Amino acid sequence: MSATTSPGVWPQAPAASGGHWRFARELRDEATGAPSLEWVLRRNCSLTPRQSLFVFGSLGAVSMGIAAALWWQGATLVLAFAWIELLALAAAVLAYAQHATDRERLRLHDGRLQVELHDGRRVRRVEFDAAWTRVEPVRDARSLIELSGQGQRVAVGRHVRPELREALARELRAALQKERRR
Repeated sequence: MSATTSPGVWPQAPAASGGHWRFARELRDEATGAPSLEWVLRRNCSLTPRQSLFVFGSLGAVSMGIAAALWWQGATLVLAFAWIELLALAAAVLAYAQHATDRERLRLHDGRLQVELHDGRRVRRVEFDAAWTRVEPVRDARSLIELSGQGQRVAVGRHVRPELREALARELRAALQKERRR
């Protein structure tokens, strides 16, 4: 999850104390200078895809080195099992790397709320009119946050801890309310 705070021209959300947004960051359109808010909610990954490939390569080299030494000593089946181990490890690293950059990006600008959901290779984009967008929990305060309006629905907050989703929903509501008054 990305949480950048900055003071600025936007009204402060009730969840944001001290004049700062808790989850959003303020941006300015380069052409018009109009303010916008952006929420980027990312998966908390300990390794980037590049780092995971390096770890995979290191583990593979060590495993194949040991297997080659044992093969040289006459244990011929060890090399076959080392290859099976490498294939299983490669599958796990590939599955991890495919979802390491999953994120949700919400941008509130010019009366529109743009939502991008990145899940592996799939990207889903939904756009709402800020004046008609509703922010509600799917089931309870700790569940995903549902944005709805104009016959569209999208759930966000997958990469935010459940206990923080209510604060994120309050911040989204406050930002949408301010955008409606503009």
